[in-house]
Amino acid sequence: MAQAAARLSSYIPWLDRSGRVSTFKALVFALLLLPGVYVAWQLAIGGYARPYILANHDLGDWAIRLLFVTLAVTPFRQSLGLPKLILVRRMIGVAAFCYALAHFLFFALDKSLQFDVVAREIALRYYLAIGFVGLLILLALAATSTDGMVRRMGGKKWAALHRLVYAAGVLAVVHFFIQSKADVTEPFIMGGLYLWLMLWRLLARRGRLQGGIQSVVVLVLLAVVSAAAAAGAEAIYYYLKTGADLTRILATNWMTGIGLRPASVVGGAGLAVAVGAALQPLWSRRSGGRRQVAAA
Repeated sequence: MAQAAARLSSYIPWLDRSGRVSTFKALVFALLLLPGVYVAWQLAIGGYARPYILANHDLGDWAIRLLFVTLAVTPFRQSLGLPKLILVRRMIGVAAFCYALAHFLFFALDKSLQFDVVAREIALRYYLAIGFVGLLILLALAATSTDGMVRRMGGKKWAALHRLVYAAGVLAVVHFFIQSKADVTEPFIMGGLYLWLMLWRLLARRGRLQGGIQSVVVLVLLAVVSAAAAAGAEAIYYYLKTGADLTRILATNWMTGIGLRPASVVGGAGLAVAVGAALQPLWSRRSGGRRQVAAA
């Protein structure tokens, strides 16, 4: 009975392993649907001037955002003391694949579903080829995301395959950057966040993030390094493209009223995690106290 419930929960995302509705998982599932609902609504009311192209862009943006949320589950779970996040990592990852697939399908719709044309476009435009390889990786990860596939493949092989998610992240950032053309701010933000996510994993493996004040200091330094890297990469890009003054480009990261900037977004996100890690003992102690009362 328990095994049947666990198998059912692999396919029905809002159920826990006992087969019961999980409020937390149901809420996350509903939030994951919202971008798709928004795109569907815009298509229904004629809100897009170029329906297939603009829907394609919105769906692609959400695919990479959710992929990064998936990558952020482990750092947030460990640094912020939020163990329940592991319950929704698979769901978020599958949602990222679904949005990436919808992104591809709307590209095909823009080509009138002429798949020979689609294939030729992918072959001739390298940024499309990069995105398509990323989609294939996400397809493989989504298809093997169930508990049954873990048992069939074995833990080591399954884990090795799913480490390809890091490659999918790189491909997503490169694809996003190349196709953005005029405004590359968000791709540089994504690049900075990806650097933070990978450096966090490297530091965690080396035992630098095991709690306490040392972890908080390391997280602050990680936020500074990632923000500086994002801002520096953007400045070098515009310098090489337009010859603009590097210092003036870097200064825009600290100006107000000009929208989101790589350093402020990446640094702010990293510092928020550092603050959360510093405050983690407070809510961990409270939750521990509640568990003791419940047990009594």
